[in-house]
Amino acid sequence: MADYLYDVASRLVAFDTVSAKSDRDAMEYIASELTPRGFKTALQPVELFGVSQANLVAWVGPPCAGGLIISGHVDTVPFDGQPGWERDPLKLELAGDRIYGRGATDMKGFIAQCLDAARTLDSARLKRPLVFVFTASEEVGCLGAHSVAPALKQILGDTPVPRLAWIGEPTSWRVSHAHKSIVSLAVTVRGIGGHSGAPARGVNAIAVMARVIDAIGRFQQELAARRPAEYAEIFPDAPHDVLNFGTVQGGIALNMIAEECKLRISYRTLPDADPLGVYREIGRRLDALDGYDYAGREHSAKIEIALLNVVPPLDSPRGTALEAALFAVTGANASGGVLYATDGGWFTGSGITSLICGPGDLEQAHQPNEHIRRDAFERGPAMINKVIERLCCAP
Repeated sequence: MADYLYDVASRLVAFDTVSAKSDRDAMEYIASELTPRGFKTALQPVELFGVSQANLVAWVGPPCAGGLIISGHVDTVPFDGQPGWERDPLKLELAGDRIYGRGATDMKGFIAQCLDAARTLDSARLKRPLVFVFTASEEVGCLGAHSVAPALKQILGDTPVPRLAWIGEPTSWRVSHAHKSIVSLAVTVRGIGGHSGAPARGVNAIAVMARVIDAIGRFQQELAARRPAEYAEIFPDAPHDVLNFGTVQGGIALNMIAEECKLRISYRTLPDADPLGVYREIGRRLDALDGYDYAGREHSAKIEIALLNVVPPLDSPRGTALEAALFAVTGANASGGVLYATDGGWFTGSGITSLICGPGDLEQAHQPNEHIRRDAFERGPAMINKVIERLCCAP
């Protein structure tokens, strides 16, 4: 019944699971829906940035090799203070052919579909295990997956970890097998403060940071010029490593020499690249950088670089049983790449091959008035059940 699907989605959206807040109530609710369906459930507690979070693993079926993992993240990006909202972000709202609410597309809508599929699943027909893995803190670096992926063998006990994972991130039901890595780093310039009336006596950290940004920006242009032919089709919008200046903060007052300036950067490298190669090259270039500001050359600033987080890339092998099943239920006949990172990067390290395919639209992810198309939402449970049938029930 569609009523159950909408009720679950409404409850999930109502949980404020912005990454900086705990997701435990939402995970406990999901577990309470799966336990009566015959699933074993385990909450893996993780503390991230001083906040109590949890990953949820739920499984059903015989303890034999094969089967399928279906995965999604419960956390969302912030909405408080985001301009453009015309609706309550924590209230699921149906208007025309759209369903609104934070997480509707990314990706509580898919999790609701999973629960609805579980509601109608005849677990007695399973010949291989079905495992749901719902993660915390994906939006801030796939941190939940980093914890749960290597622990799956212990959590599942006698049930072997399935080697195929379906991640329901927003792709408009297109199938993707690849994404880039994502690396975040911080650059701090430490100058010498003082009165703005005598700028040559100090070192203005903001001025030196301008040199830093120029040096990294020139490297960014070099990266954009490197376009390996093999990735032109997988990443048509950006078949190269990409870099973004995220935030910059510096200075206290107009009449003071800025003593410190901080810059945060993220970049994404192609799947076959060393994710830390760009970081090392930025460090090399900053080591050679002129640390004087424009007011004088009596003193030089210190430039520090620090690695914040690394999410591995994904480049899954083609021709798997999961790919065939997703092609069959979606009507797709080709697989490509997505521009964002997923938990699949960490699953790869545990011997799990992941594919990305979900009902949401990427254009709606992280946006005000986030919504999912009603038809894509309502047909999801049947599609999930068909994939489960092929991977977990068929001989």
